Amino acid sequence: MKEPTEKESNPGTRPSKDEYFMAMALLASKRSTCLRRAVGAVLVKDGHVLSTGYNGAPKGLDHCAITGCIRDQMNVPSGERHELCRGVHAEQNAIIQAAYFGVSVNGAKIYITNHPCSVCAKMLLNAGIVEVIYKGDYHDELAVEMLEEGDIKIWRL
Repeated sequence: MKEPTEKESNPGTRPSKDEYFMAMALLASKRSTCLRRAVGAVLVKDGHVLSTGYNGAPKGLDHCAITGCIRDQMNVPSGERHELCRGVHAEQNAIIQAAYFGVSVNGAKIYITNHPCSVCAKMLLNAGIVEVIYKGDYHDELAVEMLEEGDIKIWRL
C-alpha cells in the first residue's frame, strides 16, 4: 500500500511544515520567564528539529519574576540597550543548546516568534543559519540591515 502524500493525509487540517515548526516555537515561548516579552525559537535542518530555546535567565540564576526586570526598573525602551537584561534570548538559547549537545546548526533554518534583535542577528550569521522565519515584529533596524547584508533569507509567516 502506498503512503499518502502530505496533501492526501489530512486535507484542509494538516499544517504545513512552516506552520508546524512555528507552532513549536510558540509552544517554546510559553516556557519563557521574561516579564516583558515571551519568545520561542526552533532550529530546523532537513525537516528535523535540532534544538529549541526560549528567553529567560541563565541556567541556575533567579528568574526576573523573582529579581524584577532591570529594563523596566531603568525605563529602557524596547529594542535598545540589549546588554541591560538578565535574560538570554530564545535564539541564543537554541544555538547554545545545540552546541551543548554537539549538534551543528550550520545550514539550518530558525523559526522565531519575533524578528531577531541585532545581537541575535550577529549570532545567527556566525552560526551559519541560512533562513529566518518569524511571526511577530521587533523593531531593530540594525538587525534588518545585517541579515540582508549577510544574505540570510528572512520572511514573516
